[in-house]
Amino acid sequence: MLKGEIITIGDEILIGQIVDTNSAWIGARFSEIGIPVSRITSIGDRRDEILNELEKALSRSEIVIVTGGLGPTKDDITKKTIAELFKCGMRRDEDTFNHVKSITEKRGFDFNVSNQSQADVPEAATVIKNHHGTAPGMMFERDGHLLFSLPGVPFEMKELINGGVIPEIISHFSLRNIVHKTIITYGIAESVLSERISGWEDSLPKYLHLAYLPGPSGIKLRLSAYDIENKTSVADEIEKQFSILRDIIPFNFLGDESSSLVTVIADELKKKNKKLFVVESCTGGAISQTITDICGASEYFLGSVTSYTADIKEKIVGVSDDTIEKYSAVSRETVIEMALGALNISKADYSIATTGNVGPTLDKGTSDEVGTVWIAVAERETGKTFAHRICLGKLRHENIARATSQALFMLYAILKGNHDFKPNTTYL
Repeated sequence: MLKGEIITIGDEILIGQIVDTNSAWIGARFSEIGIPVSRITSIGDRRDEILNELEKALSRSEIVIVTGGLGPTKDDITKKTIAELFKCGMRRDEDTFNHVKSITEKRGFDFNVSNQSQADVPEAATVIKNHHGTAPGMMFERDGHLLFSLPGVPFEMKELINGGVIPEIISHFSLRNIVHKTIITYGIAESVLSERISGWEDSLPKYLHLAYLPGPSGIKLRLSAYDIENKTSVADEIEKQFSILRDIIPFNFLGDESSSLVTVIADELKKKNKKLFVVESCTGGAISQTITDICGASEYFLGSVTSYTADIKEKIVGVSDDTIEKYSAVSRETVIEMALGALNISKADYSIATTGNVGPTLDKGTSDEVGTVWIAVAERETGKTFAHRICLGKLRHENIARATSQALFMLYAILKGNHDFKPNTTYL
C-alpha cells in the first residue's frame, strides 16, 4: 500500500517556539486523496539528523514530505543537505531568481546575496514554483519514491501541496478510491452524541466507516469508504446518511466541515435580514473578533462595545448604577441590562452580552467564584431577553474561549427558534 511520511525540520519546533500545524494539515489532505501517513518526525537543523531521517524515510515510504529549513540564513541547511543525500551539486534556477528579485523590489527589500541564494537548488531537484514566497518547492525522485521539500510557512506550504505536490503524486502513482465526508456537530457531549445516534450508526452500510473527531470547535463526524468502485454512488449514500442524521440531531448538526458557529449564524442572520450588536465585558472582544473573522460580516454585524469597567457599562451601554451596586457587575440583572442597552444604542435586531470573572483571580468589586460568566441574548422582535450562567474553571484563556463559544451557540439556538436552550453550564 502506498504510504506517506512527513518530516518537519527546525529547532524552533523542538523548543516550542512554534507549533507544528503543517503536519496535521498535510495528514488530513493526504487522507482525502487516499494516502495514509505512516509516520511524522520532527528534527532539528542538524546535518547528520537530516541525512539519517531522510534516508530512512525514503527507504520505507513512497512519498516523503519535508517542511522547513529553506530560508536564506545560515541555519537553514535543508537544501545543501538534500543535495548531499542525492550526491549532486547546486544550480541556480533562473525562474526562481527572477521571481525573488521581483518580490524584493515590490517590498522595498535589498536583493542581496542571501535573497539571491533562494534561487540556488540541488541539481537533482525539479522546482515547484512558490507563487507566495521566495523559497521554491522541490521534488526529488529515487527508486520510484518521491521526496518533496517545502517551505515551513503554512500558507506557502498549503499552496504548494495543492498546486504542485498533489498533481505530481497523481501523475506518478495510482491512488486508492476513497470517499470521505465530514460534518460538524456542536453543543452536545461526545458520550451523549454517541448514545443518541447509536441506532443510526448501527444501520450504516457495512462499507461506511464512522469516526468521531472531538475538538474545541465541536465534534466532527466523518463517514469514509475505502477501495470502492463507484465513487458517485457512495458519495450519494453518504449524503443520504448525513441527511438522516440531521433529522436525528437537528439542533446540533451545524453542517459540513467548512461550517462553524459563526458561519451558520451568518447564514441565519442574512436569511432573516437581521442585524447583530455585541457588548462584551469578560470576553474582551473575543466574540466580535470571531464574528468579524468571516469575510462580509458587515452585512449583518453592526459592531460592538467592550464595556470592561462598571463606568463604561453605565455611561456607554446604559446599565443602571443601582443595578451594579445592588447585584454586582457579574449578575443576571447586569447582563440583561447590557443586552437591552446594546439593542438601544445600536438599533440591532439581536444582541449578545457577557460579563463574568474569567480568572485566574477575582475582579475587584465582585463576589462570584472565578469562572462565573453570565451570558444574555436579547431579541428585539419578541422583546425577550434570555440569560444563562455558566461555571468555568480557573484558566483565563480557556474560559474566554468557552464563554465565547457558549454565547455564540446561545444566539444560534435563539435564531433557530429554540428559546428553551440551556447551555453547558459547568466545565470541570
